[in-house]
Amino acid sequence: QVQLVESGGGLVQPGGSLRLFCAASGSGSSGYAMGWFRQAPSKEREFVAGIRWRDGTTWYGDSMKPRFTVTRDIAARTTYLQMNDLKPEDSAVYYCAQKRGFDGSDYDQKAYTIWGQGTQVTVSS
Repeated sequence: QVQLVESGGGLVQPGGSLRLFCAASGSGSSGYAMGWFRQAPSKEREFVAGIRWRDGTTWYGDSMKPRFTVTRDIAARTTYLQMNDLKPEDSAVYYCAQKRGFDGSDYDQKAYTIWGQGTQVTVSS
């Protein structure tokens, strides 16, 4: 079973940057793609970005580009979310998740079956 662990969150001032990490461990395939989602208090979970393991193809939620960039390191089984020019409205718990195959929308959280525990990002002065 694959486990996902996020890290890199924290407190940052508006305009600052953070790089989030999502490390996969355990036996089993890394799957088709990885996604990043976020959830702020009292809000629905929102799609942020996704990346396909095989060729690095990326896709983003509305308004995420160009401030957010997702990348992956296949050998390290790690995906990264670079977040620049952060705003207070970016404050949320950020989750990474694995999409096992082609079924379902790449933007829909229901298509992602394995989730990390999340990492808190707070943007505040």
